Amino acid sequence: MQQWKIGNVNITRIEELIGPLFDPARFFPDFDPEVFDQHREWLYPRQVDSASGNLIASMHSWLIETGHHKILVDTCIGNDKDRMPYRNWSRMHTPWLRNLVRTGVSPEEIDFVMCTHLHIDHVGWNTRLVDGNWVPTFPNAKYVFARTEFEFWQQARERTDNFNEVNKKTFDDSVLPIVDLAEMIDGEHELIADLVHLKPAPGHTPGSIILQLSSKKERALFTGDICHHPIQVYRPTWNSAYCELPAQAIATRHDILESCAAHRTLMLPAHFGPTHAGYVTCGTDGFGFAFA
Repeated sequence: MQQWKIGNVNITRIEELIGPLFDPARFFPDFDPEVFDQHREWLYPRQVDSASGNLIASMHSWLIETGHHKILVDTCIGNDKDRMPYRNWSRMHTPWLRNLVRTGVSPEEIDFVMCTHLHIDHVGWNTRLVDGNWVPTFPNAKYVFARTEFEFWQQARERTDNFNEVNKKTFDDSVLPIVDLAEMIDGEHELIADLVHLKPAPGHTPGSIILQLSSKKERALFTGDICHHPIQVYRPTWNSAYCELPAQAIATRHDILESCAAHRTLMLPAHFGPTHAGYVTCGTDGFGFAFA
């Protein structure tokens, strides 16, 4: 189990699944295979599958233990959920919950569940199936996400594309059942004074937020889907096909990468392949990434 330490705070990665999940030509509208060739030395095989050429993507949550609070950042896809037509993610049975418990933390001990946004692969374990009903997996937690994000997906239920059909199901089984336990935030928000700060990061979705952790003069940033894959650090103008506000997504990505580099901040995204986290560098050729 992978762990990091920022000051007095422990961070543990909770894995749901990992593999060669996405065709880069479909995932990145601006995909250029020559860029992959330029970065072949570090991309293959840990970030791009050598056999298929697909992007290696990890689905994981981050567990933050401060000594006083236990926080989960994003909750992956979840088990038993109808996610058709995305066959590989539908009615899954993964050991994610067992992986969490192996850390010594039970679902009942989680104080906060922070969803960077409300896509299918970030809210799934908000709930679990019990006697035919979707119930909160973390009954004593406060679920935290942006009000803008909630309202966007509530209104988006009228859209009829495949991706939105899946997000309707996600909203119904993984968001609505925890609304009574939710705190919807507007703008910046101090989750834990002098330690955990939430900031708006719109672009990938209108209400995306990031979590900044500061302890003993060290910093970490949980960035959700600001960058899906480390190649976007080197090509920050590359959006995914799922970015709702493309121009805003590029601007937000650049600002966050610049900030991470300037303040030597450990960046912990939602989907990078091994080792899943690292430090942004900045030089004359642009941004780079050093896995930690």
